[in-house]
Amino acid sequence: MTTVITKTTARVVAPIVFVVALSLLLQGHNLPGGGFIGGVLTVAGVALIYVAYGLDFVESGVLGREVEQGTGVLGHRSVAAFQRTFALGLVLAVASGVAGLAFDEPLMSQTFVVVESVPLYHEVELASALVFDVGVYAVVVGALLTVLSVVSAE
Repeated sequence: MTTVITKTTARVVAPIVFVVALSLLLQGHNLPGGGFIGGVLTVAGVALIYVAYGLDFVESGVLGREVEQGTGVLGHRSVAAFQRTFALGLVLAVASGVAGLAFDEPLMSQTFVVVESVPLYHEVELASALVFDVGVYAVVVGALLTVLSVVSAE
């Protein structure tokens, strides 16, 4: 049973944690940060929600699904979604790493494109390393949330 203070703190802090995690993910190909630390911070925010509300709240309140009674934690739909996120991230990270080979470039090579006339930003640099970072982010989030869900169910 959690307290009102824990639930209120989770409601206030979790959105801030998610915004910082997204910021770290998006700046990772140019500055320190990236998919790994963004994923770890995202899982920390979800862990705060788990502590305050539990896995069933994430299933019904956040994802808008009905909670199926009588299934173990590995049969829980959220855990299955976390496992799919891990698999998708792994495919994305590996594909972005070997994509350079298709263009006769070395493994893990990257390139970028500068998009101009973007409102508020004027110009934005889109790097292929961002695809790799998104893949790493999905792997970290999927793996750690699966572990967190299984361990918290015990």
